[in-house]
Amino acid sequence: MAQTIKFWRKGDFAASFGLFVNVLTDFLVMISLLIGVVGMPKEFVFKQIVPGFGFAVLISGIIFAYFAYKLAKKTGRKDVTALPSGSSSPGIFLIVFVIMLPLYQQTQDAAFTTTVAVIWGFIEAAILFLGAFLGETIRKIVPRTVLLAALAGLAFVFLGMNPMLQSFEMPIVAFVALIIIFMNWLSKHPILKKIPTGLLLIVVGTAIAWIAGYQNPADVTEALKSFGFNPPMLHLNGFADSFNAALPYLLTAVPLGLANYIFNLENVEAAAVSGDEYKTRDVMLANGFSTLIGGLCGNPFPVTVYVGHAGWKEVGAGLGYSIASSVAIFLLSIFSLMGLLLAVVPIAAIVPMLVFIAIVTGHQVVKESPKFEAPAIFVCFFPWVANWALVAVNNALSAAGMSVGTADNQVSSLALHNAGLFYDGLVALGNGAPISSVLWGCIAVFTIRNTPIGGIIAAVLASALTFIGAIHTSTIGLAQATAMPFVWGYLLIAAFLAYKLYVNKKDNIGPVTE
Repeated sequence: MAQTIKFWRKGDFAASFGLFVNVLTDFLVMISLLIGVVGMPKEFVFKQIVPGFGFAVLISGIIFAYFAYKLAKKTGRKDVTALPSGSSSPGIFLIVFVIMLPLYQQTQDAAFTTTVAVIWGFIEAAILFLGAFLGETIRKIVPRTVLLAALAGLAFVFLGMNPMLQSFEMPIVAFVALIIIFMNWLSKHPILKKIPTGLLLIVVGTAIAWIAGYQNPADVTEALKSFGFNPPMLHLNGFADSFNAALPYLLTAVPLGLANYIFNLENVEAAAVSGDEYKTRDVMLANGFSTLIGGLCGNPFPVTVYVGHAGWKEVGAGLGYSIASSVAIFLLSIFSLMGLLLAVVPIAAIVPMLVFIAIVTGHQVVKESPKFEAPAIFVCFFPWVANWALVAVNNALSAAGMSVGTADNQVSSLALHNAGLFYDGLVALGNGAPISSVLWGCIAVFTIRNTPIGGIIAAVLASALTFIGAIHTSTIGLAQATAMPFVWGYLLIAAFLAYKLYVNKKDNIGPVTE
């Protein structure tokens, strides 16, 4: 008898809302940056970029649900959870500030600026296409502890910390949501079992927010004013004319492409640990394809696998949440109603779900990693914490109309250093965090295992990537002055590990396995 696959399970409701809000938050940040910072016309953003982005998310959500359906059919299991998909958060900031902001300031041409950024996105998609055939090999080489720990570091600072800060801005609503999550998803003895926890969170949180006066009916009215129908359309004109203008920016697509590639690997590994073994090649090709189609429809921002598969699986999600969340994003994008939901439902009632996902992602690496490798987990966290702090500091300075430098409207890194903020260290450690987190994790794990050859390879690779500016610097470039101390530092690590390798062979010392 053929296996019947359920397309909707009880846990899909909560998961679809949680994933939806995660993607929506990035979506709103993207729109606010394009309109408020870059200065693009609101009509252009909502008619071209927003529908294209929504369409790319829709495609990836449907494809990932199909992958889950195939896996369920193949294995006969009823608990298969689809991979979550959405936007690349680091990609949004990099594309806006490195490409679109300076180019639009020069040309005041929104279509030309967007086309250049789309070409940049195609390079990143190409990296995913090419890397799809190496994914399984890299997953076998890089220790599982490192892949899971690097992902947990990202989840802790970006998926957990920001929502927790948002929660503490509206504690009357968020604290209720948090305690319901603790009771229903972390405890083995939930309350109100017949009501889906996601629905309970939204209903209770929304009711409290409206009663407490946090939500304003005027905001609902204002959100409805942006209503309009803007379906995704192909935007193929101007690619040839814009290619030369895109050339200076194309190298910057490489580090983000590599970071996105590693990010996909980490999430596929996390899903495998949870019991859902997806083919790395299929996932990479799906993300590259979705990004490509979104670009042809005028969206320069790439899509990727989202962090949190283990968390969504924990709440009982299956296939339906992937389709439901992506369809919701798509509908809001083509009707320009992104702000309407947040005008009705307080974000503080929903973001605690993301805190839960961060907790589960962190717990997964602790549970699945050998105890003796545990110190490497925290090594992987440092680059992500620095990256989060660097973004926070730069955004704070930008909001004050300042930046780091020596001009009149700038603050020097020395002044920040004297105030106890080691800004130069934040720049070095925070830039390239997706890659450096994995590299430092490998150096730590291979050293702990007493297998120096792996650490040597990781250190030499880190030195090479630093030499070309892929990590530890703000820009791509060969042998930059700020990069060279790190290049030599990594080579010194390799030299010490080479000496350790010699000692191991001389004294016949074997690897550590427990």
